[in-house]
Amino acid sequence: PFRLYIQQQIVLYRTTNLQMKLSTIILTLLLGASSVTAQTAKPKYRLTWQDHFRGKTFDSRSWTKIPRSASADWKRYMSPADSLYDVRKGKLILRGAVNTNLDADTAQFVTGGLYTKHKRTVKYGKVEVRAKLGRAQGAWPAIWMLPDVDIQWPHGGEIDIMEHLNHDSIVYQTIHTNYTVRLKQTDNPPHGKTHPIDRDGFNTYAVELLHDSIVFSVNGDRYFTYPRIQTDKEGQYPFDRPYYLLIDMQTEGSWVGKAIKSELPVEMEIDWVKMYDLVE
Repeated sequence: PFRLYIQQQIVLYRTTNLQMKLSTIILTLLLGASSVTAQTAKPKYRLTWQDHFRGKTFDSRSWTKIPRSASADWKRYMSPADSLYDVRKGKLILRGAVNTNLDADTAQFVTGGLYTKHKRTVKYGKVEVRAKLGRAQGAWPAIWMLPDVDIQWPHGGEIDIMEHLNHDSIVYQTIHTNYTVRLKQTDNPPHGKTHPIDRDGFNTYAVELLHDSIVFSVNGDRYFTYPRIQTDKEGQYPFDRPYYLLIDMQTEGSWVGKAIKSELPVEMEIDWVKMYDLVE
């Protein structure tokens, strides 16, 4: 009987010990799953401004026409001509065209563009733009962001939410900084990616500006992230300041190539724009 009692106690000890180990394992797995969920949870945002273009023209309290400058391809043909700007059926229209008024302007092409500089900005948050892009050889519509402070490019960083070339069925989403431009560190980490679009319809382009990463998406697909990394090289992640939004129809340039005049004018339609602040 004593031997039987000892055997029973050994079985009881082993069973109890196994149950304790299983409980510990299950608890560890649950805590780990909770931690992973917390780390991968999407950020929360609060809508701070939106524009659905319901007036007869764009709202000058939020938007300014982009001035021309010969210093860069993208703004070489910017023009304040009213024919390049329209608000039609709740859509903002920006055009690129052959210049037919050479007496007033000697540029061979003219393009319309708006920005929210010193008016609407995002530091940590999200920007969404729903747009339909026209197509033409030499057309280069863009939706992008620059720092709303006086800092020399590219040290302040540039966030290209969307760039489209010619008749492509893809768009480019890209980061430019001193790290990627001057130091040529374009692959560590990768600084850009492309995404297919509905070439004949509206698509929603978005970017999220976070403390540790910039997240790009097209039509809700959060497919590309540019992270902050540990590096001794200068200017890898300068995105800790307010940024304003630019939307413009650009024409010609070293990247997009020459325009074909017979394919112009070309339009981009903006359905709406939304800005959010990060809820921290």
